[in-house]
Amino acid sequence: MLPCEQLAKSIRRETVKMIHKGRASHVGSCLSIADILAVLYAGTLRVRPDEPEWSERDRFILSKGHAAAALYAVLAIQGFFSKSDLEGYSQEDSLLIGHASHLVAGVEYSTGSLGHGLSVGCGIALWFQRASLPQRVFVLLSDGELNEGSNWEAILFASHHKLDNLTAIIDYNKMQAMGRTADILKMDPLAGKFSSFGWVAREIDGHNLTEIAQEMNCLPFKPGHPSVLIAHTVKGKGVPFMENNLLWHYRTPSDQDLLQALWEIGE
Repeated sequence: MLPCEQLAKSIRRETVKMIHKGRASHVGSCLSIADILAVLYAGTLRVRPDEPEWSERDRFILSKGHAAAALYAVLAIQGFFSKSDLEGYSQEDSLLIGHASHLVAGVEYSTGSLGHGLSVGCGIALWFQRASLPQRVFVLLSDGELNEGSNWEAILFASHHKLDNLTAIIDYNKMQAMGRTADILKMDPLAGKFSSFGWVAREIDGHNLTEIAQEMNCLPFKPGHPSVLIAHTVKGKGVPFMENNLLWHYRTPSDQDLLQALWEIGE
């Protein structure tokens, strides 16, 4: 497997190339989670790339399904399926559609309509708990997605059932489709909200690979309580001309954008 730093760069490179070729979007949303995915798939998750349906695997759900390109990239790099399949991203007859699809090896649940991933994760975690199984569940959400009330029902549910095998990770890049999250629906103090619902919350730099890995190794943060990592991230991270630029929520990279992005990532 690739070391985390190299894996994160590879995720970014493949993601930008896929979105460019597929004339797709959400590149900024993908780049902000590349470091989190790198840590998860470099060793945090108990998975077997050559056996995606291994019964004892941990479960990872990308609730912000519009960032599917980054998830497909890390799965291909780690060997769940051939990297050549990435060439067909968001194109006719390809399984790699623009939002996460469970038909792709390594993808647990189809997502795209926001606000459902955490509820599904709660159900799986409750099943593991009641069956006394050791598997863990990780759900990666966007900050804008927390506008959906269904998440807060799930947050209450997880605490009530003491799901300490469940970890939520918030991609807190502070931007969503139509603007800054603070302007659309203020979420702060986010850690305080989770804490008041019975979760143990920790805030981290979502691009510091060492810090992410250290916190992942401490899970659960407290027995009998679900854990949440609030990862402060930058939309478009790793490509300076895309960073903190709302245009890259939907814009497709041009040929020149692709060349510049690959140069900045370190192609």
